[in-house]
Amino acid sequence: MRYSELSRRLAGISQKMLTQTLRSLERDGLVTRTVTPTVPVTVTYELTDLGRSLQHMMRGIKMWAETHMDEVLAHREEYDTER
Repeated sequence: MRYSELSRRLAGISQKMLTQTLRSLERDGLVTRTVTPTVPVTVTYELTDLGRSLQHMMRGIKMWAETHMDEVLAHREEYDTER
């Protein structure tokens, strides 16, 4: 996926944070970064086999978060009100 595609999909993430995160994931061997010498330069990122091995677990976490988000937000509100 190109950097700009990732940026659009992850609405709200700053350019600095996305770049830092991608560098960290590359360092950890979870993504590969490919630079194609075009004008302008094209940079793409792809999950490695190691990165793909996390997909199932991450989908489970995403599903859990979507299922329980209202409950989490209610607890936050209750906590903040008490403080």
